[in-house]
Amino acid sequence: MPAILNQSANYALRAVLFIARHEGAQTADVVADQLGVPRNYLGKILHVLARANVLVSARGPRGGFLLTQPPEFTSLESVIAPFHNVVEPPVCLLGNKLCDRADPCVAHARWEQMAEPFRKFFEDTTVAEMIEVKALV
Repeated sequence: MPAILNQSANYALRAVLFIARHEGAQTADVVADQLGVPRNYLGKILHVLARANVLVSARGPRGGFLLTQPPEFTSLESVIAPFHNVVEPPVCLLGNKLCDRADPCVAHARWEQMAEPFRKFFEDTTVAEMIEVKALV
């Protein structure tokens, strides 16, 4: 089955869900170890999320990363947006141009039926809703 999200967006989502499920700041080392993700790669992802105001980074012996907002106010779209744009129209499935309703390719109508619910899911679903699902992380 093909991946729905690129690898960076997938790691970002998994890391935010892990951080949201645990008390206190979580270090990149702990998150990387628990998720089985390369530490350097995850560290860069966490810093991008901090620049996007999804996470805040705290220094010191009890430092690490925390959500900037409560999980019920953090959409999945805000977590993956720095890595995977689910709002903009996708690149045409049949080429390298954007296609839309005004200039559709032959696959556009069927793809649009699938893409819109996909975008809506990420826009409307919060981290709080996902941390209730234990099997994701």
